[in-house]
Amino acid sequence: MGVKKKIALEYLGFICLFLAVLSLCITITINFRPLYALDIDFLDILDYTTIGKKELLENFDQLMKYLNNPFVQTLKLSDFPVSQSGAFHFYEVKRLFLLNYSVLLITIVPAIVFLRYLKKKGWLWRLMRPSQIGMIIPVVFLFLMLIGFDQFFVQFHSLFFNNDAWLFNPATDPIINVLPEEFFMHCFLLFFLLLEGLLFLLYRSGKIQLKTAAKDTE
Repeated sequence: MGVKKKIALEYLGFICLFLAVLSLCITITINFRPLYALDIDFLDILDYTTIGKKELLENFDQLMKYLNNPFVQTLKLSDFPVSQSGAFHFYEVKRLFLLNYSVLLITIVPAIVFLRYLKKKGWLWRLMRPSQIGMIIPVVFLFLMLIGFDQFFVQFHSLFFNNDAWLFNPATDPIINVLPEEFFMHCFLLFFLLLEGLLFLLYRSGKIQLKTAAKDTE
């Protein structure tokens, strides 16, 4: 194999690895149902609806089934009407969910193969610097969230949506009353903690292998 081709494949390996890490963290976060169950009590969400916790979780599950399943084409919630604008926004969210799953499916196997390749070669230490740089990103976003989550939330939607359908009207889309902004803030916190944790594991793996190699040469 030529040197240039080998370098290109290694760059591709790094890209697949970090895309896999990113999409895995997103996947865990958006499907972490216990977070919403906890927030129902923590944020007193039941004060903003007439149904009980069990029914609310059933509606939440119906929403997640629509967002996660490419074969479910229509959003239907047992206790919440959905306007045309609201349905369109959830459709756009569904596309982002499916895009994320596609990225994960495409990159997870190459990422695992690349990790095994680095481990076999004794090159896990090469993950240390990229992981350190990557670990700075969650810290920066956490700082921006803490100084003003409202603005962060708006900018996030401006980045991923080119319309204002995400600005729900509680009168026509009462589902927004039980999906408060604070819940999404907790989702972002979970995502950044997961990302930080996985990047730290990659960094730690490289450091451990480097120390082991140093001892073997003594």
